Amino acid sequence: MQDKLNEAEKEIEELSTQLVDMLEVAFYFAGLKKEYFKNAIEIYLNGIDDYYANNEDGEMGVEEIIEVIKHIKKTKPQLFDS
Repeated sequence: MQDKLNEAEKEIEELSTQLVDMLEVAFYFAGLKKEYFKNAIEIYLNGIDDYYANNEDGEMGVEEIIEVIKHIKKTKPQLFDS
């Protein structure tokens, strides 16, 4: 039982790392300055909070993620290459 739990925890950690990498790639193509990559998760989570401030049921799919990144680019242009 403990082996399965350890294996599941390791898999979750690997998936988390992959998600962070994918978020950084999305931000790369959006033009985020590389110096901000280390803060990509914080930037993104703050963007979600800001964009969906008045909408608590926001389900996050591809379109919603794109809209959040667009919103971040619009409200925090200093983070992006021009």
